[in-house]
Amino acid sequence: MPCSLASRRGTLPDSTPTGAEAHFRALESLYAAAPINRLFDSVLEIPEGGVARIRFAVDSRYFHAAGAAHGTSYFKMLDDAAFYAANSLVTDRFLLTTAFNLLFTKPLTDGPVIAEGRWVSGQRRVFVAEARLIDASGEEAARGTGTFMRSRIPLAGLPGYRPD
Repeated sequence: MPCSLASRRGTLPDSTPTGAEAHFRALESLYAAAPINRLFDSVLEIPEGGVARIRFAVDSRYFHAAGAAHGTSYFKMLDDAAFYAANSLVTDRFLLTTAFNLLFTKPLTDGPVIAEGRWVSGQRRVFVAEARLIDASGEEAARGTGTFMRSRIPLAGLPGYRPD
């Protein structure tokens, strides 16, 4: 019967993330710890550097008077996804949004929404990332592009940022 190298050595493989993986998990923890995210039913996942995905649940709490999600909700979802895609490439400092442009393509109503963010360019001080919102039917509801600047705020000093 085949056995794994770990079991032959008498130890289990180490499941503690290291390097980039630890940074991604720490950013996910930072997102969850942010006070603003107590207002939104959302979860961040960073599958790889330069990519972030946030799952949101939109409901009537976020609606404007005409019964669809208010633009502030769109901005929150798009900015967060683009921001975390960019910050996944920076391990020492918190980035700040310096500009964000968005395009609304479809009203959002009740249901799940996925914000997908991707890094576009920049690796030193200024980063550009884009994001799009995908509704429950798989259609794009909005897209945006943000510019993010490296701040003087160390990630390691922020409550919630916990690299293992």
